[in-house]
Amino acid sequence: MKQKFERSKEVSIQKYRSIIQIIFILLCIWIGVEFYLFVGYLESNGSSTFFDRPPGAEAFLPISSLMSIWYFIQTGIIHEAHPAGFFILIAVIAVSFIFGKSFCSWICPVGTLSEYIADFGERVQKKLFKKVYLIPRWLDYPLRSLKYLLFGFFAYSIFIAMTPVALNAFLSSPYNVMADVKMWYFFADISQTALIVIFALFVLSIPIRNFWCRYLCPYGALLGLTTLFSPNKIKRNTESCIDCNLCAKACPSRIKVDKVKTVLSDECSTCMSCIDACPVAKTLELKSVVTKERLPKRVVAFGILLIYVAITGLGVVTDNWHNKIDRSEYLIHYKNIGSMGHPRTISELEKLNKQPILFEKNPNINESKSQ
Repeated sequence: MKQKFERSKEVSIQKYRSIIQIIFILLCIWIGVEFYLFVGYLESNGSSTFFDRPPGAEAFLPISSLMSIWYFIQTGIIHEAHPAGFFILIAVIAVSFIFGKSFCSWICPVGTLSEYIADFGERVQKKLFKKVYLIPRWLDYPLRSLKYLLFGFFAYSIFIAMTPVALNAFLSSPYNVMADVKMWYFFADISQTALIVIFALFVLSIPIRNFWCRYLCPYGALLGLTTLFSPNKIKRNTESCIDCNLCAKACPSRIKVDKVKTVLSDECSTCMSCIDACPVAKTLELKSVVTKERLPKRVVAFGILLIYVAITGLGVVTDNWHNKIDRSEYLIHYKNIGSMGHPRTISELEKLNKQPILFEKNPNINESKSQ
């Protein structure tokens, strides 16, 4: 006689996740408007109304932020060029460590847009072909390695090749100080080549879900490695599982949730779509690997927000949110923005460190090459 199981009555968390995603999209738009006004002030050479630069723009400088974290680990100093980026990246890593790459599916605006594009693509495929075509796994695995190769390049360049002297030189350089403004102009005056690349990524994201996030994003590679060590994992109760396969079908990352007891994939973003899809109570749950206790869905949603806000808030209350570069220094840098190039070699960076910079370097830095 077939055993009966209790049907799950737990409310879906996807509505709450969508609300959080929209909040962060609106926050990014707000930051974009503020940054537009700040750049307008620079373009007027200081003659128009001054609008302060929004520190949140540093969320779009992950490489500089990663360098700031490594610099802090080696020197104990929060570099003053982009301090908000330092706290934002720590918050992103912390959220993804505790709740498994959840930044990608709950907060990241690129991840949200990719999700919307993919949903549109699946609807189109179902309408035209009556099914959704997936990229074969023999091709999927090598393509997924690309983002780790990209991250490996950045990791080697930052963690191994650069000394504290070189890190300080780069972080203090006019190029890094104005990196967010240069990035603004990259998109505002986008080249034909860049436009073609972005369009290609958009088109590829229609038939291939989360093409950028899954195959090319080095940020996602870092968080994918982080999530492997997360103390909270999605677990399947094999005794109550009815092998309906709904969890695997719901998973946007194509993880075979119905075939494992514990989801250990670096592609799991804790979107909890699989848990919402499970029709049997207490069969698929997010649990602590330490206490073995179940984490309710709403606790996860609240926890993600709380951790992110608490860490970024720490930057605000410790006066490490706004950088220490005043408007006159920005105006001086802006005059030379067209000629600013990325420092190319470590020796060039170490030479640059001996040149005067426009804001005071911390006197505790030992500038000898013995570092």
